[in-house]
Amino acid sequence: MQPQFTIRAATIADIPAIFSLIQALADYEKLSDQVTGDIAQLQEDLFGTHPCIEAIVAQIEASQQVVGFALFFTNYSTFLTQRGIYLEDLFVLSEYRGSGIGKGLIAKVAQIALARGCGRFEWSVLDWNAPAIAFYKRIGAEVLPDWRICRVTGEDLKNLASS
Repeated sequence: MQPQFTIRAATIADIPAIFSLIQALADYEKLSDQVTGDIAQLQEDLFGTHPCIEAIVAQIEASQQVVGFALFFTNYSTFLTQRGIYLEDLFVLSEYRGSGIGKGLIAKVAQIALARGCGRFEWSVLDWNAPAIAFYKRIGAEVLPDWRICRVTGEDLKNLASS
């Protein structure tokens, strides 16, 4: 039997659960060593004076347990001259995958994008994550083969800024 779940906007009370899911996501992606943030910063970024991210959660109705989340923010397309939404993270605990929760989360973010007049909704996926890629293709996403993510962090970011 599929669990009954609700998808809703995250609240401050959800911060510990979301951070725990972030850690579970990092573990799944074999990137746990890269989780250097903390609950306090996540709360500030979601609900502080100048929020820069948004989140929705999937909660099992019977237990009230938060078992999945989507974290996103506004970006911009100069070609479309329209806002967009970038999905930073989508994660559902493994025991709840295949029950429609992931699709429900991503569909809710798509609804938010349309309601805000966004021209596109995009995200990245690790090239080895075949189950996620297959899921994204099933829901109609195009996996762009010609684009690569460029990233500058830590000391390299400091060096670039001072150059």
